[in-house]
Amino acid sequence: MAKATVNTSAEDRLILTNKNRRWDEVRGRSLVTFCAIIMIAATISVTVFLAQKGLQSFTVNNINPIAYLTSTNWNPVGSGEASYGIFPFIFGSLAVTFLSALVAAPLGIGAAIFMSEISPKFGKKVLQPVIELLVGIPSVVYGFIGLVVLVPLVRDNLPGIGFSLFAGVVVLTVMILPTVTTIATDAMRSLPDSLRQGSMALGATRWQTIRKVLIPAALPSLLTAIVLGMARAFGEALAVQMVIGNSRDIPETIFDTSATLTTIVTLNIGHTTYGSIENNTLWSMGLILLVISFIFIFIVRYLSGRRKV
Repeated sequence: MAKATVNTSAEDRLILTNKNRRWDEVRGRSLVTFCAIIMIAATISVTVFLAQKGLQSFTVNNINPIAYLTSTNWNPVGSGEASYGIFPFIFGSLAVTFLSALVAAPLGIGAAIFMSEISPKFGKKVLQPVIELLVGIPSVVYGFIGLVVLVPLVRDNLPGIGFSLFAGVVVLTVMILPTVTTIATDAMRSLPDSLRQGSMALGATRWQTIRKVLIPAALPSLLTAIVLGMARAFGEALAVQMVIGNSRDIPETIFDTSATLTTIVTLNIGHTTYGSIENNTLWSMGLILLVISFIFIFIVRYLSGRRKV
């Protein structure tokens, strides 16, 4: 009798355990599905809302989209006929983004190679914490340092008034350098040791192995690091706004003042009436920023799909 009771209890416990496992499976799947639905819904909602607001300039206010994108005259509240050409701001955004990436890419990839191949222990114990510290500094701090230190330095030693495209490039280079370095370091460390050992076995030096084997193998990931850095630079507003000068003209030299889409939006959105033409044109700038951000994401996914190692 006692043995039958023990067997029944063990069977009940087994059934109960199976039920608990199924219930845990259902709860876990429901939780992650809910999280995924929230993220998809938030992305679609932001995209639809921004598209609806951004297109009002062309559908409600009848602004010519070609003239809006290509005209160099931005004067929404001046005397006479208002004009809404944003080409100088698109040019400023692309110029400051590509120039900062041009400087940050070799510096970040070089630091990644040093941390992963030349001095891994020193890089892991010293350089990596320093880079992580740079990632955590708020953008307003970068902008404030640029305003107090960099702008006077440029004004005293280089052409121009200090506020310039050059100052914006320097600030953005420092800001995106941790992003490029961190992703590039992970890419180099993820390469299998068999690549290094095989190259060394064939008589190649360490530098030849890095230059002819490791860098080509990690190239798609290194390009991904650069594109993500560019995406960060393109969307930055506050730090750039504090040093770039925020002028409406296309800069003739790198030491002239300029403006970006993000700086114009942050400067003017609080001084416009909701639903006015100028307010709608600022929403259109936000839509352009979103579209270009999607382009950066597609480029990153394309490069990630080309990884072979």
